[in-house]
Amino acid sequence: MRAVTWHGEEDVRVDDVPDPAIQEPTDAIVRITSTAICGSDLHLYGGKVIKMKEGDILGHEPMGVVEEVGSAVEGIAPGDRVVIPFNISCGGCFYCDQGLYSQCETTQVKEHGKGASLFGYTHLYGGVPGGQAEYLRVPQAHFGPIKVPEGPPDERFLFLSDVLPTAWQAVAYADVPDGGVLAVWGLGPIGQMCARIGRQLGAERVIAVDEVPERLEMARRYGAEVVDRTSVDDAATAVREMTGGRGVDAAIEAVGMEASGSKIDSVLQAAKIQMDRLEALRTCMGSIRRGGTLSISGVYVGLEQNFPLGDLFDKQIQIRMGQANVRRWTDQILPLVEDDSDPLGTEDLTTHRLPLAGAPRGYEIFQEKEDGAIKVVLEP
Repeated sequence: MRAVTWHGEEDVRVDDVPDPAIQEPTDAIVRITSTAICGSDLHLYGGKVIKMKEGDILGHEPMGVVEEVGSAVEGIAPGDRVVIPFNISCGGCFYCDQGLYSQCETTQVKEHGKGASLFGYTHLYGGVPGGQAEYLRVPQAHFGPIKVPEGPPDERFLFLSDVLPTAWQAVAYADVPDGGVLAVWGLGPIGQMCARIGRQLGAERVIAVDEVPERLEMARRYGAEVVDRTSVDDAATAVREMTGGRGVDAAIEAVGMEASGSKIDSVLQAAKIQMDRLEALRTCMGSIRRGGTLSISGVYVGLEQNFPLGDLFDKQIQIRMGQANVRRWTDQILPLVEDDSDPLGTEDLTTHRLPLAGAPRGYEIFQEKEDGAIKVVLEP
């Protein structure tokens, strides 16, 4: 089969690799019909994550049709249309029983002290072959795959794999009071859906911060008040001024390690000095009122310096974060994506659909934010 493989920093290729096969009774084989490039895939593409091996198959946002199931798999059968969550969880261990599916003890990568295994990511998280491929072996298929109806286009359901549950958890963790104000920092795919879900779950106002015109315009279409951070001296001050000086009730940081940083960071980057990747996080914190909540959905790996713990303590800000517990939220989200009115605008998130062979170009335009790229979907 053909698959997108990692060969080093900014070097992804579409190679011929062996077809996957059933290895355990709880496995399934899925023929992939759509698979997306995630912002966290850019961490691998940009060489920001360790424990990658040449030839690793990328991708953790796939859906497709079941081709084969192991003897212990019930609930899905060959011919079923399914979405595959990005984290691999058993559904019955100590953590799964608490709805913490991203911490599943059955698939935890204990060798590296990490949580549940992930598809198509670093060997820190199991090195499981990913879904940017023609076929995918799905471990724990007795629990993970989400069966969806025939008919609507893939984009209606594809984002159940990651984007929608990640954004839903971010909003749930933000705990915005009814009629409250939510800020969303970063308007990539997760931030876009955070803004929409925030309104869906009761926020009176959503203030969205980014610098890319196409992203700001997309958020505006769904009722967000937008702030172009390049047009203001300080985005946190601008957001506070929009709330009478007090600050927002909660803010979601949906940027993570891909933050472009402060103005001085561009100078440091040119000098080959490590950039401060906490600029977006610190600015996001500065927009929150005292007693408010910070929800972090942006991905960070390893240690970070210059974390303003004293300011957070003084302002009594609560922090919640973590990998999305995908199956915890999908039963709540599925009725919304099945609704023909498409209240979350799932069919209005993909900006680029490419054949699998176009993956290298897809990674390039997504990383560089070229041609209005917000979400790139590959079609094997």
